[in-house]
Parts: sequence; structure tokens; C-alpha cells
Amino acid sequence: MSFWPLIKVMPVRPHFRFVRLAKFFSPLSVIAVIASVFFAAYPFTPPCGGLACGIDFKGGTVMEISTAPVPVDAGKVRQALDGMGLTDITVVTLGAPTSAMVRFQAPASADASATVSKAQGKLTEALGKVKFVSTDVVGPKVSGELFSSGLLGLGLAILAMLLYIWFRFELQFGLGAVAALFHDVFLTFGLIAIMGRLGKIEFDLKSVAAILTIIGYSMNDTVVVFDRFRENIRKYKRMPLAEVIDMSINEMLTRTIITSMTAVLALVALAVFGGPTLYGLSVIMLFGIVIGTYSSIYIAAPIILLWGVRRGTDDEPAEPLTPAPAR
Repeated sequence: MSFWPLIKVMPVRPHFRFVRLAKFFSPLSVIAVIASVFFAAYPFTPPCGGLACGIDFKGGTVMEISTAPVPVDAGKVRQALDGMGLTDITVVTLGAPTSAMVRFQAPASADASATVSKAQGKLTEALGKVKFVSTDVVGPKVSGELFSSGLLGLGLAILAMLLYIWFRFELQFGLGAVAALFHDVFLTFGLIAIMGRLGKIEFDLKSVAAILTIIGYSMNDTVVVFDRFRENIRKYKRMPLAEVIDMSINEMLTRTIITSMTAVLALVALAVFGGPTLYGLSVIMLFGIVIGTYSSIYIAAPIILLWGVRRGTDDEPAEPLTPAPAR
């Protein structure tokens, strides 16, 4: 089977002209970033704005219950808790119909442990035999600290990436990499906001962990392209900068596809079989891998082209590009 492994079907050195398309994709990226910021911020209410805050940032109580072998009656659960003065009561089935996640917020003046005990008693009266698998309580003060710490962590991560790229390459490389990072982070917040409005993803500590992972993945992909680009501008000093950028991206394209596909396969399995707890994490990371690869090509590289780089004074003849062998 001469076509196996399948990766050999791809040309050894593709010749896609990425830079030529940057003038079309860059405005679309700007529009997408602006729309994402709007969706993430609107309706401008603290602490999370347009994001569907989870218990980590909003505070409240989450209980996982099981009524096996009888399915959970969501109507009875809400009716039992409505009379306690609780707010934001949510009942979500967890895979099997006999398991559910119950979330609510108690009044700020109420005692958390007494409220949980009373709620468990009400649910037992309404549903009969109930097993309380887990119970998590987060107060408003703790949730506020977690929210500010999470945003601070994101900001410090981006700053550290800028300093690293500046130290390893040049300032214009750092600016391109950080622009790509902001692009990825803003679009990811837009995804979380849209999915949150559909009731699919909450913004919690797992989301922050996913965004930090996206930052690392995007930066890794950008550094690989930048490293090859730096080698090529030293090697081909007479070649136009746009052609050097295209050549560098094409040379790393096969590696990028292989790396991305291995991560995508693992995350798809996690999204399908990981259950509601890991669904948001896996979807955010899937989106981040795709958008991180895109931003390395159409955000970071064009900024270097606009800014320009120092190419030295010793001109060397450009080495001819050999076409990919016929298959």
C-alpha cells in the first residue's frame, strides 16, 4: 500500500501563498474580536457580564443527587426549593436520568450549612429516596477572589509570553505573538459567551485552565514558525520578506497538522465520552487549537511583515527552491 502512511500523501514542501490572503482574513479577525468582546461583556453586569458564570465565580451551592432507580423529577426539585427563598435554581440531568446536578443561590445573610441541610431535607421529602453524591458551597467573597485571581493569571501569562518572545527573538516578533494571543483569548471568550447563552458552557475555573492551555499551545505553534522564519531570513537575504514568511509557514505546515490532529482526536473523545463535567473544557480547547493555528499564520506573521525585520548586511545568494518530488 504505497499511500500508507497517509501523511506521505502530502507534498514534502507545499507552496501555499498564505500572506496573499492575509488582507482578507485580517479584517475578518478584527470584526470577530470586536463581536467576541461585545458578547462577553454584554449585558455589562458584574461579575461576569455576558458570560454564564459558574459557581466558582458567582458563588452558590451545587449538589449532585441520585434517585436511582427512579428518574429525577426536575419539576419536583424546583417546587421543593422554591419555598426556601432561593434564587437561580437550576436542575441539569447528568447522563443517566437518575442523576442530576442541582444548583442554587441562598440569600447573602443565610447560613450556608443550615441552608444545605434544609434543602437536602426538602428534596428528600419531595423525591423520596435521594442519594447526595456531592455538595459544593462557594461564598460570594471566595468567588470574587477566584474571579479576580483567574483574570490576573491570564494577564500575567500573556505578559510573560511577550517578555519571552522579546528575549528570544525581537520586539516585533513579541508584538506579533501577543497580538495572536489576544486574538485567541478574545475569540475564546466569545465562544464561551455564545455557548453560555445556549446553556452549554459555564465560565469557571476549568474554563480559565482551558484558556491558559490555549495560550501555551498557541505560543508554542507561533514560536516554531518564528524560529524557522528567523533561520530563513538569515539564509535568504535577497528574497522578499513575504515569500520568506510563506516558505517558513509551508515548511512547518506538516508538523503543525500532525500535532494538531493528535490533540484534536484526544479532545473529541473527551468531549463525547467525558460527560457534562469535561464537555466545556474539551470544547474550549478544541476551539483554541484551531484558532491558535490560524492566528499564527494570519495574525502573528502579517504583523511582522508590516513591521519589518533587520536582515543583516552580508548579502548571500538566495538558494533555489526545489519542487516537491512527484508521487
